[in-house]
Amino acid sequence: MTPYAQRTIRRALNILERQLREPGAAFTTSSSVRDWLRLKLTQEQREEFSVLWLDNQHRLIAYDTLFLGTINTITVHPREIVKTGLKHNAAAVLAHNHPSGLAEPSHADRQMTERLKQALELVDIRLLDHLVVGGMDVISFAERGWL
Repeated sequence: MTPYAQRTIRRALNILERQLREPGAAFTTSSSVRDWLRLKLTQEQREEFSVLWLDNQHRLIAYDTLFLGTINTITVHPREIVKTGLKHNAAAVLAHNHPSGLAEPSHADRQMTERLKQALELVDIRLLDHLVVGGMDVISFAERGWL
């Protein structure tokens, strides 16, 4: 990607983040979340595990990249996600990318999500979704009935 394209994407993300932080601005559709995550994660060369922390009106409180992996694997620690969630006092949307461009979640992705859901439930943090970004495709665990 050219430096000009990278600057353009950074500017677009800054505008989106400012709009989402304005009073009343929220992720009101799944497509808005998907578009935002595509901008954030599609071009990454290694796996990143991030969390969108949302308030009760689905407004963005914070976006945290909590773990970095390799080109095809990542280690996620539920304890760190719970700690961060308690700090933000928010509901969570999990997201990670597949640099291969294939968004289909693996069996390990599904097991990890179940563990994270259980850990978050213990401290009353709602897990709204887990989205996997692969190229321009985004797979939603909630839409597939896995949450």
